[in-house]
Amino acid sequence: MRTNFDVLVVGGGINGAGIARDLSGRGLTVLLCEKDDLAAHTSSASTKLIHGGLRYLEHHEFGLVRKALQEREVLLRNAPHIMWPLRFVMPHDQGMRPAWMIRLGLFLYDHLARRELLPGSNAIDLNLHPAGQALKPGFTKGFVYSDGWVDDARLVILNAMDACERGATVLTHTTCTDVTRSADHWTACLQPAQNHAALTYIMARALVNAAGPWAAQFLQNQAHREETRPLRLVKGSHIVVKKLFSHDMAYIFQNTDRRITFAIPYENDFTLIGTTDVEHQGTIGEVAMDRDECQYMCEQAGRYFKQSITPADVIWSYSGVRPLLDDATGNPAAVTRDYRLDLDTTQAPLLSVWGGKITTYRKLAEQAADQLCPALGSAAPSWTANASLPGGDMGIDSTQSQQPAQDFARFVQEMCVKYSWLPQALCHRYARAYGTRMKVLLHGSENIGGLGLEVAPGLYDTEIQYLYDHEWARCAEDVIWRRSKLGLHMSVEAKQNVAEWFSHKGVGDQCA
Repeated sequence: MRTNFDVLVVGGGINGAGIARDLSGRGLTVLLCEKDDLAAHTSSASTKLIHGGLRYLEHHEFGLVRKALQEREVLLRNAPHIMWPLRFVMPHDQGMRPAWMIRLGLFLYDHLARRELLPGSNAIDLNLHPAGQALKPGFTKGFVYSDGWVDDARLVILNAMDACERGATVLTHTTCTDVTRSADHWTACLQPAQNHAALTYIMARALVNAAGPWAAQFLQNQAHREETRPLRLVKGSHIVVKKLFSHDMAYIFQNTDRRITFAIPYENDFTLIGTTDVEHQGTIGEVAMDRDECQYMCEQAGRYFKQSITPADVIWSYSGVRPLLDDATGNPAAVTRDYRLDLDTTQAPLLSVWGGKITTYRKLAEQAADQLCPALGSAAPSWTANASLPGGDMGIDSTQSQQPAQDFARFVQEMCVKYSWLPQALCHRYARAYGTRMKVLLHGSENIGGLGLEVAPGLYDTEIQYLYDHEWARCAEDVIWRRSKLGLHMSVEAKQNVAEWFSHKGVGDQCA
């Protein structure tokens, strides 16, 4: 590995991966360093929405909502395999916000940014609409609007892949233990998780602190800086239950505390419900849903659905810590989801990333690169707005998709013909996960036997090897919970078989 770089990016979440991709595409040499797996923390624990944030309008964050709405369609075009449009149903609760306020909010939501791909909002009669069938009889009127869905962890992976293919070095399970600043460069000490003696020293002309919830700690402990920006660490938890409705729309429910809860179709057989907003008081890397959070989500969903939900119905849950800018707001749900970039050029450039949300990651990365490049003597222009992520080149001319939903449907049909020997459900899953890169995954295979051993139901040796070779998967959890959500469908024995794959292949479990 080379030891001299233009930029060292610390943090393998969505912001770090996005910045590494953008800078690499501008011709800079980049090293991305992540102490765990890519998207191991906050970036795989979102509600998995590409959205403007309808509820942020109540907090008068019109600039943030507009910026996010603008990005929504950019992202849908860039990766139509892992992102797609989603319609949201809001039942009107007469005891909550009045109908005129909801109509006004949806009007603003429809018109704050140009909309080409997504239909606008409208009122519905829940007595006649399919979405009303799962709801309690008291809800007769509602509203429908558009946003988007994203596989959040795969979005991080695809950004890291693109960065790597443009020349970046990506190191996972490698901690940046110390950085020292001089007038024209940084010296960093990197320590692999599996070999504490194998320290590596590299030099970089600039440093990007994209450590998310650890950003303030990194500045203080590793960069030895006293001043830092205050972060508000807010925990968000989600639960997954068996499917509560049969249609493909999501719900947004108004809660009695004036927050909102989403109920979203998830992995074919399930419903995802979330999220909470509570202060996180413990260790940043140790976060889990508590009993009160679980009860809260069950109760809020139960106010609307005919089918009651209890904590015993929860099949899986996940939690993440959101690093939000501390704006002195008392209510965690009202803390801004916007971001701030701080660039210090008194010596070798230091760029710190504070806050942010997954929908605006590309814009954040673009602005970060726009600030950093002049400090490094580069005049390379921005480029990511019209560039597909790996696997997303499904357009008629094999570039960025202009009609994402139609292009993806056409692509699936083509793949089902090309690989007619694949079970249809598996072909569709490959198309969703890998897009056009499924051709790399299946290269050389002419029948189902060519995929090797079926390690777990629907998961073959060839796919795990692909994830190891191309996507930095190093243990079972990487494969079944971040590169996919196959863990929801697997038995304990099947999960163990995936874990044993790494041992049998001689690569070990690097997540231990």
